[in-house]
Amino acid sequence: MKLAIVRQRYNPFGGAERIVARALPALERSGAEVTLIARSSKGWGARHVLQVNPFYVGNLWRDWSFARAARKAWRRAGFDLVQSHERIPGCDVYRAGDGVHRRWLELRGAAAGPVERLGMALNPYHRYVCGAEKRMFEHPRLRAVICNSAMVREEIVRAFRIAREKLHVIHNGVDLEHFHPRHRAALRDAARAELGCRPRDTLFVFVGSGFARKGLGASIAALAAAKEPSFRLAVVGRDRDQARFVGQAEAAGVASHVRFLGAREDVRPFYAAADCLILPSRYDPFPNTAIEALAMGLPVLVSSRTGAAEVVTPGENGWICEPDDVAGLAGLMRTAHEAIGARDPSAAARAAAERCGIDEMAQKLAALYAAL
Repeated sequence: MKLAIVRQRYNPFGGAERIVARALPALERSGAEVTLIARSSKGWGARHVLQVNPFYVGNLWRDWSFARAARKAWRRAGFDLVQSHERIPGCDVYRAGDGVHRRWLELRGAAAGPVERLGMALNPYHRYVCGAEKRMFEHPRLRAVICNSAMVREEIVRAFRIAREKLHVIHNGVDLEHFHPRHRAALRDAARAELGCRPRDTLFVFVGSGFARKGLGASIAALAAAKEPSFRLAVVGRDRDQARFVGQAEAAGVASHVRFLGAREDVRPFYAAADCLILPSRYDPFPNTAIEALAMGLPVLVSSRTGAAEVVTPGENGWICEPDDVAGLAGLMRTAHEAIGARDPSAAARAAAERCGIDEMAQKLAALYAAL
């Protein structure tokens, strides 16, 4: 089977990119001949790359020009199946790893002020993405949609005219050897010492870029509201508005308890140092960070608006909060602190991740491709 996978750009810190890079060898082991269609071959580690890199200025032109060039490229090459990670009408399979853009705009608008809502309404890029999304989901050539959570599947059903039988839920896969509890045990002491954590401190780690969407503001506010001197927060990721969140921590009087560490290619030392992952996202289809943390035996505290909530059993391997509920989140941070002190949740966390291994994901994808 000749399979094309379409992803525009490589970002070593991006969740979708990690999924593609890790799935490629597993798919090839299953017998597929996989070609990546992207702007550049750098970083992917793919054996076959079809490079399309048309000129652009601005994000709207960037996405439109790539979609047009990628479509031309796959038509010329004659693949058996084309799976796109970009919103490109005419692909055979779409992996909805970024969720539904229209749904994110609804949720973002509900939490925004009047000026931000007006800016969103007037932004031509949002109109382009919503239009491309609708044309793709309702295109007659589309044969299947891979949803990385049941949450995303239901959002697609509500928003578009598409048959439910085209929607297949396959959770993100995690490399169970790369993220393993033995690495946490080996790295923990040195990582905590580097972060200045004392043995009695409870360290929450926030991993992700796009701080506002992923709930960093609520995390900092909850840290302040919890009023626990032993609580610490490590922030791993990058955001152009980081200064605003640094200012929030200072204004809340918890600046000395919050460490901003920037983006890191290897996040395992920070999972090792932490006692719990915290990710109260306003919208997140299925954050890879949650399943990576679970794989290393780290319990997670995620919001009900993330697909990762589907693999969390509250009180066993993590907890589920509501986004922007600062008081509720502070209470769950205290609950996590008490639960972790009373028993070791690492076995339950690891067990949840083992149902989402990268090879298992690849096998499910290969079975879907074969059926198509």
